Parts: sequence; structure tokens; C-alpha cells
Amino acid sequence: MLEAQRLGYVAGQTRLLSGVTAHFAAGAVTGLIGPNGAGKSTLLRLLAGLVAPTEGQVLCQGAPLSGLPVGERARAMAYMPQDVPPFPPMPVREVASLGRLAHGESAACALRHPAVQQALDMTGLAQFGTREASCLSGGERARLMLARALAVDAPILLADEPVAALDPAQALMVMQVLRGLAALGRCVVVVIHDLLLATRFCNTLMLLREGALQDVLPPADLTDARVRSIYGVTTRRVENGLVPWALSEPGQVAGD
Repeated sequence: MLEAQRLGYVAGQTRLLSGVTAHFAAGAVTGLIGPNGAGKSTLLRLLAGLVAPTEGQVLCQGAPLSGLPVGERARAMAYMPQDVPPFPPMPVREVASLGRLAHGESAACALRHPAVQQALDMTGLAQFGTREASCLSGGERARLMLARALAVDAPILLADEPVAALDPAQALMVMQVLRGLAALGRCVVVVIHDLLLATRFCNTLMLLREGALQDVLPPADLTDARVRSIYGVTTRRVENGLVPWALSEPGQVAGD
């Protein structure tokens, strides 16, 4: 459904991404993992068409993303950014309804659209529908950004660290929502640092380091040695999840 072909990106004198080729399937949650500065958010922004690649191209449903009209692109994929901007003095429901702008609906129609109510229900914000968005907590604001993306009702969802500001219960809820969308045939790509959630809820993991794609593997194949080589931490496996446990010894490398 979504494909990166030899993607590269240079900002000023800094190369942020090099030669990334990957396929993002419908019906699956793909987790982008790797240390800070690995290129995960840059890759997501390239996939969303928010910035143009320096090299390579993105294909969306088989067509070059760069050739799709802006409106068609906006209806094909929804994007949740990592940073939550300050909200205007608008009710929560109205902010979520902004996701319907891609469909050219009037403000009144957007507010009543079933996708908006469903997005608020899925993110646990339905009870806050009339509250001023600017009065929400940090975690609630993050969930509202996700609700706005969900309201687009697009076949592709790109989410940059959607659980970073959430407590454990909210994080589990959001990951269950993402898995549920994938079960309906959506293509979900998520940047995530929590290895336990990544290995529990993602179908595929893409491991980036220093702007390059290192591995594409199922969560069960992410080994302690691989995590040590990338993050410098040891892990323990709890059922199907991988839990970061301790810092590696200085100088320790994978396989020691």
C-alpha cells in the first residue's frame, strides 16, 4: 500500500536518511524503532509527503506520491506529528473534526460526521467533547492529535510517537486502537521507543540507525544481542514482549 524506494534526505550539510527501501503493508502495524537521531521521524515525514526526498520516491497505492493532488493525498493518509502544538480556544470535538477538512466538508457537517464521534470514542475523549482543547492535560492533547488523525478515516495512518506522553493505561489503549485499525485492513506506521509495546503490538519492526534501515523483522526475531548493538541496553523477554533491562557494560558488543 505504501512503499519507499531508495529514499534519501539531506538537510543543509546533514544527511538524515540514506537509501531506505521498504514496503508498508495494509492490514499491519509497522513499528519504526531505533535510537534518537536514527531517522525515524524523517522517514515518517517523507512517507507523509510533508517534505520531499532528496533521493528516491514514495509510492502510495502504486502511484508516485509526488504526483498525487494534495486533496487526494490528504484523503489517502492521515498523519499524527510528534510535537503537539498549542490548541486554539476551540472545543475538543471541533478540533477533532478538523480531520474532515481533507474531504471538503463544511464545519457543521464535519462536526456531525460519524468518523469524528468514533475517533473521540476510540481515544477516550468523548466525555471531553465540549471542553476547551487548550485546557487538556499533556496526555489528553496527544490523544486529541490522534483523534484528529483518526477522523480523516484514511486507509493509511502515520503516527509519530503516539504513546510518548501517555500513562500505561492510555498507551495500551492507543496501541490496541492501532492494532484494531490494522485488523480492518488499514496500513499503520508508527514511530515508537517503547520496545515492550513495539514487540507486543507491531506486526513488523523496521530498525533504523544513523539514517539507514538496518533490519526488517517480526517482533519475535528481535534479539537481545541486536538490541544491545543498537541501543546499548540488555533486555529480558516477558512472554512475547522485550523489556529493556539494564545498560550494557562499557565496550560490550552484540554477541559478547
